[in-house]
Amino acid sequence: MQSPNVVGLLRGADPQLRDEYVVFSAHADHLGIGEPVAGDSIYNGAVDDASGVAALLEIGRAFASLPERPRRSLLFVAVTGEEPGLLGSSYFVHHPPVPREAIVGALNIDGASVWPFDSLIARGAEHSTLARAVDAAAEAAGFRTIADPFPERMLFLGSDQYSFVKRGIPALIVGTLGSGDARALALQWFRTRYHAPSDDLSQPMDFEAAAQLTRNLFLIGYAVAQNDERPRWNPGDFYGERFDLPVTQGQ
Repeated sequence: MQSPNVVGLLRGADPQLRDEYVVFSAHADHLGIGEPVAGDSIYNGAVDDASGVAALLEIGRAFASLPERPRRSLLFVAVTGEEPGLLGSSYFVHHPPVPREAIVGALNIDGASVWPFDSLIARGAEHSTLARAVDAAAEAAGFRTIADPFPERMLFLGSDQYSFVKRGIPALIVGTLGSGDARALALQWFRTRYHAPSDDLSQPMDFEAAAQLTRNLFLIGYAVAQNDERPRWNPGDFYGERFDLPVTQGQ
């Protein structure tokens, strides 16, 4: 079977930086038809990852409506085949529509938060100067960022941002953390609805929380697009040393 990636381009305004690109990505696939659960065999993927694709579209619309476009160009990439193994994002970084060395960083969205939250987790930002963009956005909007509270789960490696990392491109994925009832709701979702037919539109969703996360993602991407310097791996970082290889013909 064939399934396409879908890519939108917003050209930057700065003559010196418009040939560099910041990527926003979200995966448009889910599991399709599978083993029935309570008589339902349609695995809808409303949160994972229709909500992320909705955030991707809204971020693109917001950037396109700015009175002045950002300095760098932006690529909005709806990738396919994440669930069976990051297939669409892997194809994208091996066959990009722009020079791969011109892609300065990637922000992946794998589920927009549909539960109230009080903290953001920018997984992967600590490996590069993308952390500066996260800090700048947090200062501008007044949101709180925290270190990954579950590092043992290695969630940074589990979605499309890792395809970019493996081709030497600094990347991150933003998650959220709530407290009290909100945290309980999120944990209950992972136990009962994650990769299940019940991840559909009948479940309770806090759309304002999703909008808040989307606004924060916009600000992080805007900071990357506006910065004079492109993101760099931190000195001595494992991913930088392992994957930041010289780009050669045919690589």
